[in-house]
Amino acid sequence: MPSLSRRTMLSGGLALGGTALLGRKDGASPWLDENPQREVLAIGRGDVRYPSLTRGQNQRFTSTPESVLLPRCTADVVQVVNSAVCGGRKITVRSGGHCYEDFVDQPGVQVVIDMSDINSVEFDTERNAVAVGAGATLGQVYSTLFRRWGVTLPGGACYSVGVGGHVTGGGYGHLSRLYGLIADHMCAVEVVVVDAGGRARAVEATRDDADPRRDLWWAHTGGGGGSFGVVTRYWFRSPGSIGSDPRRLLPAPPVDVWVSSLEWPWDDFTYERFHRLVHNYGVWHERNSAVDSPAAGLAARLEITPRPGGPFSMGLQMDATAPESERITRDFLAAVNEGVGVEPAVTEFRKVPWLQSTGWPGLWASVPTDRYKYMSSYHRRSLTDPQIAGLYRGLTETDYDNPLFAVSMAGHGGKVNALAPSSTAEPHRDSVMKLLWGTGWTSSNEDQKHIGFHRNLYRAVYADTGGVPVPNLVTDGCFINYADSGLSDSAWNTSGVPWHDLYFTTNYPCLQRVKARWDPGDVFRHAQSIRLPGTA
Repeated sequence: MPSLSRRTMLSGGLALGGTALLGRKDGASPWLDENPQREVLAIGRGDVRYPSLTRGQNQRFTSTPESVLLPRCTADVVQVVNSAVCGGRKITVRSGGHCYEDFVDQPGVQVVIDMSDINSVEFDTERNAVAVGAGATLGQVYSTLFRRWGVTLPGGACYSVGVGGHVTGGGYGHLSRLYGLIADHMCAVEVVVVDAGGRARAVEATRDDADPRRDLWWAHTGGGGGSFGVVTRYWFRSPGSIGSDPRRLLPAPPVDVWVSSLEWPWDDFTYERFHRLVHNYGVWHERNSAVDSPAAGLAARLEITPRPGGPFSMGLQMDATAPESERITRDFLAAVNEGVGVEPAVTEFRKVPWLQSTGWPGLWASVPTDRYKYMSSYHRRSLTDPQIAGLYRGLTETDYDNPLFAVSMAGHGGKVNALAPSSTAEPHRDSVMKLLWGTGWTSSNEDQKHIGFHRNLYRAVYADTGGVPVPNLVTDGCFINYADSGLSDSAWNTSGVPWHDLYFTTNYPCLQRVKARWDPGDVFRHAQSIRLPGTA
């Protein structure tokens, strides 16, 4: 089949034609380019696949692009981006599809680049690092790393999240208190960027101090997705590791872990009891989140739901190979419940092999048929008395009975806090908890009901700081991977602290300089992408 021109590939005629193929451009320089004649699949309107490929996990957001393109190597991405820029097409990129806002599926997008076919997990002997395609999912990465080499990465708990956006946002998970963020182990990245002349090319950037492209690597250690180019591949090797044996270059997970789930009935709780529980939980993390804490292997989430929605719960996982791991686990449970006066129901407490624990539902859930709203907040200290009071009022003085709503308080710190805020683009390096405020529902007719409750509760808890968790002694802003468009809205964020400073604090000006160097034409943009210097 003859190659299609750039303009033909992305024309309106293609969009109506359903499926089309794009010939590869000679001269591109992909990594592991095994088939220079391979053609790129494009899914257009009218194709049975189109409705499924023009949305991600969050059913609130869909798009109507001219085509969804599925490249299979870096050269394909270069060709696709060149064609889109030449034709003046708006580009967005999807990895696993877990973006919480409309940064991918947005009005006006004309080309969605779906990275799911660039998903290999291989050992690169030239770099002495594990190379992972941007379309690989965390579940695939964990399974492959462990089965081949007995190692892992400290990424998130949801199996279907794609590494493309997860790493770029800094990504954390159950092992992060032990081993840091997933981005802390990323030694190189391959990105398709567009220069000032509109030409796309693939570049590789590393964490080596002498690398002239190191700024691009740095931006991908927490600067968020969709701002600099299309990530096609990451390389992972832990800092300080030596040699060429992949079994020694990344963290080894625990052989076994303790897992536990508990529930508290709302009916037994007064404000005083609620305050004691939330305060206890935060104080334990204040005291046990040092870089060298013996309890760094314990990852917990306190999941607090509205009173009409039923009981609230806590899940935890503990490295069973750590000294006195069972005692640490039981001491933690006792400390959280000390003085509360309500005994939780222990619904689970057992030891399981680590790989099996990565699928344990006690610390994650993923429903790809729901509509979602999420927010986030970092805490350097336990919630203050006014914050706990605002949380309690919002969850009890209400008829909102959605059991899918939860304020999820995840333990943080440990090795995450071993780095300085400027060492990576992810600046939140002295927090002890990361809160995820989330809710899900099914009907678009209920959007305002659920989003309104969500926003009002969040604003009430952070009322003393303009409705958002501004960086101060107690809170430290927000997590870019839990993106929230409300941070850009002065009706909800009255703090005077702009959205980008909540996400990136003092690292934002540096991110803007990286943007100016590597995406001077602002080809890669969305509602909260990094802005060019001098623009709002």
